Amino acid sequence: MNELKLSKRLEAVAEAVPKGYTLADIGSDHAYLPIYCYLKEIVPSAIAGEVVEGPFQTAKNQVERLDLHKAIDVRKGDGLEVISKGEVDAITICGMGGALIATILDHGKDKLEGVKRLILQPNISAVSVRKWLLENNWELIQEMILEEDDKIYEILIAERGEPSKPYQLAELNKELLLGPFLLKEHSAVFKKKWTLEKKNWDRILLQLDSASPSQEVEDKKRELEQYIQYVQKELDLYE
Repeated sequence: MNELKLSKRLEAVAEAVPKGYTLADIGSDHAYLPIYCYLKEIVPSAIAGEVVEGPFQTAKNQVERLDLHKAIDVRKGDGLEVISKGEVDAITICGMGGALIATILDHGKDKLEGVKRLILQPNISAVSVRKWLLENNWELIQEMILEEDDKIYEILIAERGEPSKPYQLAELNKELLLGPFLLKEHSAVFKKKWTLEKKNWDRILLQLDSASPSQEVEDKKRELEQYIQYVQKELDLYE
């Protein structure tokens, strides 16, 4: 992967950035995504945010090597503190856990004023991101699921709008877990992801059955049993 050839995952993220939008890529690592978006004339300018010194320096070096420092500003800082209110139209956050992405968005709420689109790619716990969007007036408008190098990724795209619009109230918990758009698509990758997740939950349930009884254990068992029920119902549709 380089600035002209992204991974399948990041290419899908880049395609979700509207042409002409200014971009902030949070946790940018090598800054491949903002550089690619600029070179492909998707964005007129971009910010690459990175909190870790090593990747921050790597990103700076990449931008300098390509003489793109006037278009791409590499900034060191934690989460959304690298941007100012109203500075960008779109924000991408990729390759982190869903709970961490939700925390970054929550801590930087004041920086989201003027932002038109969020493109979020959690490695795990996409449910945490969906819950945050729903609770903070962001409407989930599109979801993607793809497999690359034996890993499965979900990409969530949100804009200002009606946060409850994609969801059915009676099915809310299931749709937050599995994704309202992905549930409708029922792709082969979706089936593979949740077949693997269900196997993992079955294994954890067996371990909990052997654990010392406690309220925490019982609560976790009930949660997993509910998740398994949701997933099994969807997997049965493939039969």
